[in-house]
Amino acid sequence: MVKDIYNDKQGFTLIELMVVIVILGILAGLIIPRIMGRPEEARRMKAKIQMESIETALKMYKLDNGVYPSTEQGLEALVKEPSVGQLPRAWRKGGYMEKGRIPKDPWGNEYIYLCPGLHHSDFDLISYASDGEPGGEDNNKDINNWEEE
Repeated sequence: MVKDIYNDKQGFTLIELMVVIVILGILAGLIIPRIMGRPEEARRMKAKIQMESIETALKMYKLDNGVYPSTEQGLEALVKEPSVGQLPRAWRKGGYMEKGRIPKDPWGNEYIYLCPGLHHSDFDLISYASDGEPGGEDNNKDINNWEEE
């Protein structure tokens, strides 16, 4: 006798489904809180990487021109030839930043650039982090180029 596979009505019982749902709920309760703290860590790491990229571009600018851009010229001097302050002697056509733009920090704010720097001897580069304000603690703590975290 051949078994009809289309009429075989075996499946999961309600209790089996409830057990699976409870297990998934427990796993979600344990995993989600750990994942929720990670986005801010990722943003802070992205800011540090962007700042390193900007620092590299600033060093290339100095190699070509003998000086860093002034505070007045700002980071914009890395993508557009300055027309104020000490004009660059050998500004690189196309600029110094990939994609021809200065990235905003991961929170959508401009990086703060000071030259000469108040903390770092040549220049200071700062992201005010998630609160967009100077200072702060924990996730609001500023990210800068003169401190190692």
